[in-house]
Amino acid sequence: MHPRLAWLVLLALLPGGCGNSGMAGLLPALGWPEVLQRLPIATEEEPVADPATGRAIRLWIGRRGTRAALLQELGERRLWRTSSGVVVATDGGRVVATSGLREVLAATRFDGPDPLANPAALLDRTVEARRMVDLMRADREPAGMRFGIAVECRLRARRTEEDAVLLVEERCRAGREGRFTNRYWVAPEGGAVLRAEQWVGPGAPVLALEFSPAS
Repeated sequence: MHPRLAWLVLLALLPGGCGNSGMAGLLPALGWPEVLQRLPIATEEEPVADPATGRAIRLWIGRRGTRAALLQELGERRLWRTSSGVVVATDGGRVVATSGLREVLAATRFDGPDPLANPAALLDRTVEARRMVDLMRADREPAGMRFGIAVECRLRARRTEEDAVLLVEERCRAGREGRFTNRYWVAPEGGAVLRAEQWVGPGAPVLALEFSPAS
């Protein structure tokens, strides 16, 4: 799906939404068992999963946890929706667009391949990557639209203490939008993302996603 088409689909699904602001929900870089112990309990009613597959992911918006059911799938691109109406587009384990939050990540475009697609190549070495993102507020007023924001990142992977997963840290700078760090826990074999904590805009809460093996 073309990046701009992805956010058009998201905006078509919802007229708007709201959410918490800031990065207070960002969890520290802990080992996988510690992360699981610290996760909050889901507080929203869980949505009905896709009737054909029953697939869903766990999603935390800041510290508020819920499930997001699969809406649409095209290759590695997937759309997920919570019962409260938040919609998230993922490409593999990375969030590339959102809807239903106070601030919307409208599109993500990489200059070259996404290094997260090959996490084993990031072990004990730093790889630089650049992407462009479009941001807008939920009210879609022109004053809140920012297009073509350059995000410069450095990615590096390390083995966790239990050696069951790799932890990829992505340290980024997005010009006037500030600095942030994304974290991805990935399976050593195959590189599937098991859990992700990702910035989706300075006016939106950090999103944390937990993928099941089938998702």
